[in-house]
Amino acid sequence: MEVERTYRTDEHRRLCIKKDLIELGGWINTLERVNEEINYLNIIDKQLVKDSKIGYNLQAIRRKNTLMMGLLCSYEKELNTEYEYGKLRYDLSRAKLHEKKRERLDSFVLEFIELRKAIYHKLSLFHRR
Repeated sequence: MEVERTYRTDEHRRLCIKKDLIELGGWINTLERVNEEINYLNIIDKQLVKDSKIGYNLQAIRRKNTLMMGLLCSYEKELNTEYEYGKLRYDLSRAKLHEKKRERLDSFVLEFIELRKAIYHKLSLFHRR
């Protein structure tokens, strides 16, 4: 009976980690799309807006994006290792750690959206001749 309980616990642990890995893949894809959009916004700034503050903010956001990508890739490696070789139970503290990473990503994405709005606002001030 104990063997069956251990098997179920391990099965549940692996299922939860797999769910986290799938979600993490979506987060990494989001950061890749943000990076691509930063490239386009940078071109728009250099060719049209020409605002040094926006250029600086784009550079800062790119750095944060790179840092966030590194953190998430490191987290992905940890999860893969835990999935394959780990024995620790998937408990509340682990779920909270995952949620903290989600909150950090959400905060970054909101910061990026605010910068994007600032660029769109500058573009909306242009008039056609």
